[in-house]
Amino acid sequence: MQFMSKERIITYREALDEALVQGMENDPEVFVMGCGVNDEGGIFGSTKETYQKFGKDRVMDVPLSENAIAGIGIGAAIMGKRPVIVHARNDFLLLAMDQIVNHAAKWEFMSGEKLHCPMLVRAIVGRGWGQAAQHSQSLQALFSHVPGLKVVLPACAHDAKGLLLGSLRESGPVISIEHRLLYETRSPVPETLYSLALGKGIVRRPGQNLTIVAFSYMVKESMEAAEKLHEQGIDVEVVDPRCSSPLDMKTILDSVRKTRKVIVADTGWTSFGISAEITTRIYDACLSMLEAPVQRVALPDINTPCSSNLEQEFYPGVDDLVRTGMQLMGQHAGQDITIRSQSTQHSNFQGPF
Repeated sequence: MQFMSKERIITYREALDEALVQGMENDPEVFVMGCGVNDEGGIFGSTKETYQKFGKDRVMDVPLSENAIAGIGIGAAIMGKRPVIVHARNDFLLLAMDQIVNHAAKWEFMSGEKLHCPMLVRAIVGRGWGQAAQHSQSLQALFSHVPGLKVVLPACAHDAKGLLLGSLRESGPVISIEHRLLYETRSPVPETLYSLALGKGIVRRPGQNLTIVAFSYMVKESMEAAEKLHEQGIDVEVVDPRCSSPLDMKTILDSVRKTRKVIVADTGWTSFGISAEITTRIYDACLSMLEAPVQRVALPDINTPCSSNLEQEFYPGVDDLVRTGMQLMGQHAGQDITIRSQSTQHSNFQGPF
């Protein structure tokens, strides 16, 4: 993707850090908690400047006590603060499910809207070099299932900043699922403070023949696949809903009614996930208009393997999207359509986690 030379280009992690700084400057009630937020690396660089600017009084290192920290955040939120809790792994949220699901998500409803819980939980999805089954799960479907929770999945640096600042304007809890492989990707990001409304998707790439609805890292894969399919004469529209809850079905359905062929690409498992929900809603609204069954590209229903060779087989990507797109269009994907070697695509991914 080409950017205008006058546009400021920064990384996803820099955009997150900048959003925190500006959000805290704009609202003195915002503070940050997390294990390692004050570390020299700053949670993969996403809290580094924030800690340098605000120090330990508003950027607080905490012990590995996820349920307790979530409870502290909820208590602070209903008393008028705006906590931001950062987890270096999405998986660690499972240790705080009672607080998040039974308390944060329900206070507003149970109090007749007299109590609000404006808490943002940032959770990072790991992948690459052996993250395996306990450090690589993309759990947006679990949280989207719960009324009272909003779930955002920023796919680029611009949205990472805008959705974080938009989340800080919400009256209730927001879960932000951030994919680690996006942290070094770059896109234009305004220096000024701006926010994106939660529940409003975007057409990343207009097209006429085929729609790909994609979340998070799969947006990046879908944009690459769209370029390859264009070389085969297939004009692909890529829709990024940005949030899995609330879900912008209008933008999705507008695209589906135009192209009549759909792929839904998700970073989670295939069964009982976001891709299944979107597919069902498309069938409910557009069944008679579809020219082919909706196809899903998502994780197989097994736990994530550790070895790099098995990871290459486990994670879907550009190749899978291209082949699925060509099949939907009635074309054969030959061996010459192979896009890249997955064994080297994440070579710049670095620890410590």
